[in-house]
Amino acid sequence: MKIELRKNCKYALIVPTSMGIRITPANGQPVHCGGTFTMQATSAETNVASVASYLGLPVKVLTTFVKGSPIAQLIKDNLRSRNMEYEGVEVAQADPWGYRHQINIADSGFGSRGPRVWNDRAGEVGRTLNVKDFDLERIFGTEGVQIVHLSGLIGALSPETSTFCLELARAAKKHGTKISFDLNYRASFWKGREKELSAIFAEIASVADILVGNEEDFQLCLGVQGPEAGGKDIKAKIEGFKGMIERVKKAYPNASTYGTTLREVVDTNHHLWGALMAAGDEWHVVEPRDITVMDRIGGGDGFVGGMLYAILKGWEPQKWIQFGWATGALATTMMVDYALPADEEQVWSIWKGNARVQR
Repeated sequence: MKIELRKNCKYALIVPTSMGIRITPANGQPVHCGGTFTMQATSAETNVASVASYLGLPVKVLTTFVKGSPIAQLIKDNLRSRNMEYEGVEVAQADPWGYRHQINIADSGFGSRGPRVWNDRAGEVGRTLNVKDFDLERIFGTEGVQIVHLSGLIGALSPETSTFCLELARAAKKHGTKISFDLNYRASFWKGREKELSAIFAEIASVADILVGNEEDFQLCLGVQGPEAGGKDIKAKIEGFKGMIERVKKAYPNASTYGTTLREVVDTNHHLWGALMAAGDEWHVVEPRDITVMDRIGGGDGFVGGMLYAILKGWEPQKWIQFGWATGALATTMMVDYALPADEEQVWSIWKGNARVQR
């Protein structure tokens, strides 16, 4: 099976996103202990796009910024360093209680102490993302895009961002751009908007070419029954997930590719990491394998990013899941929450379990 992508496009991948900052204590320490923190620019959607951008494909970010903010400057500089173009309006802060970029306060955990993440999204400028601020005919028609990656995080962030994602999907469909949709359910985003968001997510899923999610995502976003319990038997678990994806395929048959990750946490720094993908009528499974984890946040995004990169490169489906598994594993070895592959060879070495020194 092969996904036919548009030719002669300016961009391989485009992502709409709300950028913010992530602050993490040094050496795996808890946030409440204070001390030294590392700050980085972040968003789930640019985490996905980083695999393609670091490996040389043209990527563009659609977002919005706080005018004159030093955090906005940090974000712009970071996106440029990741080989990403960006486009977005600048919104005035208005006053000290006005708009700002969201803050993700993350404790990566250590050993028997699990990670804790606190999201502070009050006044988030990304909630103002509006389709009126972007020329979709230019982006999709004149410039051209091979894949647009949409996330349920942005789809549910505000009524404006929901409409934005819906219009992006419609424009992509009109111009032959493939649509990737990672459902990314968040209960707090859906509160009070369940009926509205169910309809929007169903429409996007109905035109998506690539659908990604876990058991909670498919149940709560799309109303599809989750996997049957498999206990500790990994083969039974995998069969349960296959059954769930079969139900998704029946409900949303437009997509050609469906994927989910499989994770079992032994402790914070030791996971069993796997993946499951249906491409056409074929199943591709990576049974969970041991990985050592520095920071788990971003592993799922890394998987999607690697899978999309492999699709953009025109590889066979077996390599889509293998490369995605490996870029997901790579992301968990980084202090930032995205994968920074040096080259394809590094990723394939991770897949092969080759961690020997390269001189």
